[in-house]
Amino acid sequence: MWQRRNVSRETVHHPIFARYYARCAAAAEGRAGLAALRRELLTGVMGRVIEVGAGTGLNFAHYPGTVSEVVAIEPEPTLRRVARTAAARAEVPVDLVPGVAERLPVKSEAFDVAVASLVLCSVHDVRRALGELLRVLRPGGELRFFEHGRASGGGLAAVQWSLDRTVWPLLTGGCHCWRDPLGEIRAAGFEVVGVRRLNVPERGPQLPMSPAVLGTARRPIG
Repeated sequence: MWQRRNVSRETVHHPIFARYYARCAAAAEGRAGLAALRRELLTGVMGRVIEVGAGTGLNFAHYPGTVSEVVAIEPEPTLRRVARTAAARAEVPVDLVPGVAERLPVKSEAFDVAVASLVLCSVHDVRRALGELLRVLRPGGELRFFEHGRASGGGLAAVQWSLDRTVWPLLTGGCHCWRDPLGEIRAAGFEVVGVRRLNVPERGPQLPMSPAVLGTARRPIG
């Protein structure tokens, strides 16, 4: 079970961006191919799941029946209100909980799978957030990740670096496009067992948020 904590100082408020995101995110699912990527991300997931940065709950419809419970953490009140509708429609039980990824209100080693989907770009402290996911997973538990991040090189990486240090986080609710999610996952102590590099969308010009990684990592048993 998750533990209630005082989260009044651990919420995120981006009301303008959240309203914009809530209106546009669903439309992007088909146009950018995100729905298919969410299905790929969650295929074969089993047991108790914790999802951080659940947003408007776009992952909820893709959880298979082998999932016994999803504890979905979302700190932004506007997004959380929208996610309640998606949670009510999900085919698996979803418990929507306020909180931040850097201080998860759940017990250690309580989950079989953790899901990080387009969230590591915007958490305040990536290392701490991944450390929390490592803590709440049982030994051998999986981290399923789908994250956009730093381009492999060239001009796009330079553009990302520049945007991150100027207007991008201000315009996009704290998002950073130059972070290295795969490197951070490894540095946190996870064993990466499978990863696919891709662009979103897969066709067309590359945007600052286009380079992405999708894969699975595990908490070591030993």
